[in-house]
Amino acid sequence: MNPTERLIWTRLRGRKVDGWKFRRQQPIGPYFVDFYCPAARLAVEIDGPVHWEEAQESYDERRQAFLEAVGCRVLRISVSEISRDLGDVIDTIDAALQEQEQLGFKRRPSRPRSDGEVPPAGRGFEEPTLPRNGGEVPGEAGGWGRSADRGIHVPLRRLRRHRP
Repeated sequence: MNPTERLIWTRLRGRKVDGWKFRRQQPIGPYFVDFYCPAARLAVEIDGPVHWEEAQESYDERRQAFLEAVGCRVLRISVSEISRDLGDVIDTIDAALQEQEQLGFKRRPSRPRSDGEVPPAGRGFEEPTLPRNGGEVPGEAGGWGRSADRGIHVPLRRLRRHRP
């Protein structure tokens, strides 16, 4: 990841943009996108000087056509825009996310909650309250449980694998 991408990543990671989760270097079909928000189906591409070459431009056009064909919105941002005003770039990404939300895309929690509720918008994931009877959530084979010896939440698959 180049320095400009690292700068953008520090502002996108950890649900810092209104609670939306981003991934970096996400594969979609035969292509990779710089940053991707799966809940909004928003791909953010950072265009540096290499993207101005004719061969790279035709590749970028094919990739964008593919991404749009599979239902992704592609937001292209030049390195010069990022250098000029990073705040404006983040506001542009936030505006694109709001437009996607108006189209019906919703933020999703990073893990399912045991009570089936979604955390409030703009806030991070809150751990579910679990029963103290061994830590399993009834009726959920792959749900979340509590490790009795350490008092932490881990996937039940891991608990079952490590218990005697």
